[in-house]
Amino acid sequence: MRNVEIGKVYRHFKGNKYLVLDIGYDADTLQEKVIYKALYGDNKVWIRDKKDFVSEVGIRANNDNVTGQKYRFERYED
Repeated sequence: MRNVEIGKVYRHFKGNKYLVLDIGYDADTLQEKVIYKALYGDNKVWIRDKKDFVSEVGIRANNDNVTGQKYRFERYED
């Protein structure tokens, strides 16, 4: 599984950027969760399963992949 770095900025395949705040664990299943903050709009904080955060986008005609990324979230550097 791909690594997720805390404190780093990631770009979603639809183009928005997010700051990874931490990795948490589901209290019932111990499944890893990525906790991340939007770097746009009202800066909402989101939680997503780590396996989904690092997953491949997949090839679909309507997936809105404006970045051409292979993965749902990829590390972003200016």
